[in-house]
Amino acid sequence: MKAWEATIRKTQAAKKQASNIFGSAHVAHVDDEDIDQDESLHAPGEVYHAERYLSNGDYYTGNWSDNFPHGFGKYWWTDGCMYVGDWFQGKTMGRGTFSWPSGAAYDGEFKSGYMDGEGTYTGPNGDTYRGQWIMNLKHGHGVKEYTNGDVYDGDWCRGFQEGNGKYEWKDGSVYVGEWKDGTMCGQGKLVWPNGNTYEGQWEDGCPKGNGELKWADGCSLVGNWSKDPAEQNLRFCSAGGEDLKRDPQEVYDVFLQDCVICPPDKVPILPSQKKLALWRSAKGHEPPERPRRMSVDGRLEASVDKDLSNMRMLDDSERCMKARDDASLLSSNNTYEGSPIRIPKVVKKQGETISKGHKNYELMLNLQLGIRHSVGRPGPTPSLDLKASAFNPKEKVWTRFPPEGSKYTPPHQSCEFKWKDYCPLVFRTLRMLFKVDAADYMLSICGNDALRELSSPGKSGSFFYLTHDDRYMIKTIKKAEVKAILRMLSAYYNHFRVFEHTLLTKFYGLHCVKLTGPAQKKVRFIIMGNLFCTDYTIHRRFDLKGSSLGRLTDKPESEIQTTTILKDLDLNFMFRLQKTWIQEFRRQIDRDCDFLEQERIMDYSLLVGLHFKDTNDFISDNGDPPIDYASDPGGSILGINMHAQVERMERKNEMELIGEPTGVCYDVVMFFGIIDILQDYDITKKLEHAYKSFQYDPTSISAVDPRQYSRRFRDFILKIFIEDA
Repeated sequence: MKAWEATIRKTQAAKKQASNIFGSAHVAHVDDEDIDQDESLHAPGEVYHAERYLSNGDYYTGNWSDNFPHGFGKYWWTDGCMYVGDWFQGKTMGRGTFSWPSGAAYDGEFKSGYMDGEGTYTGPNGDTYRGQWIMNLKHGHGVKEYTNGDVYDGDWCRGFQEGNGKYEWKDGSVYVGEWKDGTMCGQGKLVWPNGNTYEGQWEDGCPKGNGELKWADGCSLVGNWSKDPAEQNLRFCSAGGEDLKRDPQEVYDVFLQDCVICPPDKVPILPSQKKLALWRSAKGHEPPERPRRMSVDGRLEASVDKDLSNMRMLDDSERCMKARDDASLLSSNNTYEGSPIRIPKVVKKQGETISKGHKNYELMLNLQLGIRHSVGRPGPTPSLDLKASAFNPKEKVWTRFPPEGSKYTPPHQSCEFKWKDYCPLVFRTLRMLFKVDAADYMLSICGNDALRELSSPGKSGSFFYLTHDDRYMIKTIKKAEVKAILRMLSAYYNHFRVFEHTLLTKFYGLHCVKLTGPAQKKVRFIIMGNLFCTDYTIHRRFDLKGSSLGRLTDKPESEIQTTTILKDLDLNFMFRLQKTWIQEFRRQIDRDCDFLEQERIMDYSLLVGLHFKDTNDFISDNGDPPIDYASDPGGSILGINMHAQVERMERKNEMELIGEPTGVCYDVVMFFGIIDILQDYDITKKLEHAYKSFQYDPTSISAVDPRQYSRRFRDFILKIFIEDA
């Protein structure tokens, strides 16, 4: 292995020298021709051995097919990382070994680029974990041996000890019992080398609750334990009737001092985050590639290929596959045969461009000026640990924008207006948490391209504005909605910090434009992510609440466009997710619904978008196969670019929410998230519920108490999202 790495380094040095002498463009061009000639000798789908010296310095040797590693091969990155093992169409899939330059290594099973299955990880310090993994995280049963001599043998959940397990310290102390989030928590027993034992309840690694501490001499303390002496309620039992004094705090101050749990591993970069430099054909057979976009729901980092050669960087966690490749990967064992489905008319760009003369042109200019001012205003780099004062609803900044400009604002062609920035530090920190670059954010909203206006498909009367790149959506909101988000902002912020896979809408800014003059008109805006910012064509869109009253679009299929929002009673599919996804989905739906219920929010919905992958199963309105504009879709995480199946269902009557599955399935790419999370259960909604209850079944009404709404919503969603067996 060492000799192989040395050969690679020498080859790279020679290539770098050649680049300096002849120019990098010329060398890259020669490589393109060689690879194209090599590809032309092999039929599509043929697997053969190949060596690839890639123009960024990476090196691959092994089985190759259709411009992807496929079979057994070795890939070496210039930073020193290396993978040796099985590949499937550009993804690490099967058995393999991934090593880091630090000396760390993982040997085990991979799935779709992730450490997934049985595997052994050895850290740079020598710590070793042998056991089960799911999506790069220790999950299931595993044994971890630490270099200091400690050993843990037991259950793991999402990277931490959780469940039942046994921890042995190097000094001979042993804990056997329950764990949570990497600490002793629940029922357990700890035995010290000197014969002392504690058996009972634990919390955060310390005795808490009912338990018994027994010394080696037979004396014991029984009762309620707590670090706080005021909460302790203990009874001393002497072994020989002697009146010996024992201090309960000795457990916390002395006994547990050496019983420290070793911290978890810190992996600088995961195998699924490594990019592969793969080659496109230089012959021009493929259509021009569209720029990669960030899913502005905030869950994928922006990525634009800047290399002018034909090299294309692929990230294992953001794998770009053609639709047929995805279908073959995910449906190789699929026994379903779907019947043709009509694909709606494609609308390339949604909305009306706001140009000069548009009624909201000046409002758009005001908005762009204000955003540029707010985001560009210098300030200290925010910390993720915000003070409570940052969330104060009174924490807002007013700025006056006269046409002639001022000390802090530029001159502009619009009318004079005032700009209000709500809780600016919180939203600046949220953008940092969501990995949004300030310059890219300003360019998307305030660049030379105009916004596009959408009229609201709902009853709120709000207007929506899309940025030119579809990344961000700007919505006009009411004063009550502003109050709602400010009231729950602290809890919302903490929810996103704790749950990275939350499906809630991501908010990037909250602002207000106040026009001067007699009208004194105020327009309030919230900036959020566009869930459907993707190069995939979204063929079907559903807004799902779990209620039936008024939840029917009532359009014939021939009139449905790609922008048509269908509702609960229009839904004719069940969504089938892979096992690892469905488990995480159920957990996250429960967490998000609990959060919304606690904040007294209702009337939210799950927005679902479907891209049907196998165009052979489809017919368009003119009888031709539909055009798919998705040349470079991104990789999948929960709710974004998820490869799944949908199964047709049929209702016995049109008012039935969930029909019977038919067994007819289609391969899809799914997008989904929880939207409209700013509706309080206020007096208006209470009156609406009371009024409609006289006319309709109260359970069918959307406006219900947040607890009832949450229960009904999650019950419905968890019935239509099922495991793909």
